[in-house]
Amino acid sequence: MQALIVESHFHRIVLYAAMFACFAPEWIGSFFQRVEKGAVKHDRGSHVVIYVAMFAGFFVAFWCVNAFPAATLAWNQPLQFWCGIAIMFAGLAFRWYAIFVLGRFFTRDVATRAGQYVVDSGPYRLIRHPSYTGGLMMFLGNGLAMTNWVSLSAILFGALVGYGYRVHVEEQALCAGLGDPYRQYMRRTRRFIPHVW
Repeated sequence: MQALIVESHFHRIVLYAAMFACFAPEWIGSFFQRVEKGAVKHDRGSHVVIYVAMFAGFFVAFWCVNAFPAATLAWNQPLQFWCGIAIMFAGLAFRWYAIFVLGRFFTRDVATRAGQYVVDSGPYRLIRHPSYTGGLMMFLGNGLAMTNWVSLSAILFGALVGYGYRVHVEEQALCAGLGDPYRQYMRRTRRFIPHVW
């Protein structure tokens, strides 16, 4: 059995449209948004690592859909597909909610600025990186919609490598820039999932 997006032109188009809606704003934003004047950049290449790891994950995932038909998740593929699409858009909404709450402190590159403080309202009350949680949900949904467990694994692996390095760099920069308030905040929160991880 083949994955649903291989057998159905309609489902393939829906997945591509969902990917465009979820990821195109990120790619476009990375070209136009720059660190504001006076901010200190601490990115250490994490922006590039995220995109390379994620693009690699996507490339491998789409290759695996055709290369490993035996890995197709055969049970109720339409349900898996539509759940995946729903998770993608839920992740998109959560990511943009987190970005809205972070406000002027949101940057595409890791940077700190004078007057920056720890934001601990909204989703930041329980998790330190809710925008990345939203991103991981988009990747999870995308992989699930492909209805192939090898593809799902490839997408999640790429996302986890990219975000893992980014979080390491970002937390070091925020500890250095914001000091003890951020270290205290780290002790009472989790990175991505409240009370878990």
